[in-house]
Parts: sequence; structure tokens; C-alpha cells
Amino acid sequence: MKRRTFSAELKAQIVLEVLKGEKEINVIANENEIAPNQIRNWKSEFLANAVNAFDNKKSDSIKEDLKTTEAQRDELYKKVGQLTTQVDWLKKKSEELYGPDWESKFTPRSKR
Repeated sequence: MKRRTFSAELKAQIVLEVLKGEKEINVIANENEIAPNQIRNWKSEFLANAVNAFDNKKSDSIKEDLKTTEAQRDELYKKVGQLTTQVDWLKKKSEELYGPDWESKFTPRSKR
């Protein structure tokens, strides 16, 4: 059986419907073909994280983390570019010095 995944938007919509109190959880679960316990878990998670909607420090921290992550990613891309250029240059020079079959001269042969 394949596991279903639900978007954050759908989860929030369902939890908000539960919080309105116009329908029971079992009815909402049945309408959406989701286990009532799953909806209860989403509700608990939603309520536990509700304070984050008003926490500016948290969003500033997330922005800082994002900037740091992007800088690290850019640095890694730069390094990958440098290494790729070096590998290409080494392959070209190896072919010039040892011929087109240079790789076979330097790779270990399997034992027979």
C-alpha cells in the first residue's frame, strides 16, 4: 500500500475546519478519507506551533539560516566547478602524455 502525502495547505485547511467546530472530527475525517487520529495529530502540531506565527525572532533566525545555507551552497558550487575544471585538465594532459588509452595503464586489472 502506497503512503499518501498531504500538502501543508490541505493539513491547515482541515485543522482549521476542525477548530471551527461546525463538524465533528470523525465527519471531517470521513469526508477527506483520513484517519481521525491523523487529524488529531495535525491539530496538536498546529496548536503547538501557533506561537511561531507571531514570533518575529524565529522568522529572523530562519532568514539568517537561509542566508548561511545559500552562502554554503554557492561556495560548494564554486568548489565543484573548480574541481571539474581540474579533472578535465588532468584528463587532457594525461591523454597528451600517455595516449588515448592512458586510463587502462593506470587502473588496476582484476585478478584472474
